[in-house]
Amino acid sequence: MNPVTSFLVFLFLVAGIASAYWGNLFVAIALFIVAAFVAASLKMANVWQKFVILRVGKLQSVKGAGMFVIIPIIDSVAAVIDQRIQTTAFNAEQALTKDTVPVNVDAIIFWNVTDAEKAALAITNYREAIDRVAQTSLREMIGSSMLASLLSDRKDADEHLKEEIGRKTAPWGISVTSVEIRDVAIPVALQDAMSRQAQAEREKQARVILGSAEAAIAAQFVEAANTYAGHPVALQLRAMNIIYETTKERGATILLPSSMVDSLNPSPAVLALALAGRALPEVPHDAERQVAPSAS
Repeated sequence: MNPVTSFLVFLFLVAGIASAYWGNLFVAIALFIVAAFVAASLKMANVWQKFVILRVGKLQSVKGAGMFVIIPIIDSVAAVIDQRIQTTAFNAEQALTKDTVPVNVDAIIFWNVTDAEKAALAITNYREAIDRVAQTSLREMIGSSMLASLLSDRKDADEHLKEEIGRKTAPWGISVTSVEIRDVAIPVALQDAMSRQAQAEREKQARVILGSAEAAIAAQFVEAANTYAGHPVALQLRAMNIIYETTKERGATILLPSSMVDSLNPSPAVLALALAGRALPEVPHDAERQVAPSAS
């Protein structure tokens, strides 16, 4: 009983009791009858509710939000339908995929009643029916899907379930808003195998990248070797630079093979030219003029 009806019934009962107390028995009886009539006939529907009214077993009307009156005994409320969005959780345990892998899938469906008349008259219990249809559709979808696609293509699976469940529940006046798969659980042994497979794929990719890097480095070494082959002095400078970089740290001791030391030593011709180039600028111009006549 809604608050408005309860309040009116209370007023009529109080008035009837007061009339009986003052000796107006007939008025009291009339007020009691009116209170009973109000309690049985005055109904109120909330904005999200639909009242399906039957009159002598036949559909009389579907009442919406607000106050309305029915005829007691003749009219009856067959169902009160809540048209707000509802959620129903469902699952499929040990369902086999197309590649015969047992999985446990948990999902949730969002739905609402769009036709209160069909929901009340076309099916006995539409809530239980939605749960059964959702479970059946989920098992059918799992049986027609490979495990890899079920794990990776969640959105496609959600859309497929939404269309399938919506098609089955449409004759009941129920619309499916969305279906979301929350979890796909696979056996522990299969999880370990998939983990090892993923690790092997990553190791394979790492080895391929490392091989590509080695090939690129080898190509650079070949190019550097060709450069050093045509410029021996450049090779000596490079060797000296390597020794310098190595001896930056204090207390470092380096043992060099004699052949490497010899390669770092300049040739006699290069040394002579260096000494000559250093000695020539030190001779004054006047001395050169004096030495020249004496030599002649």
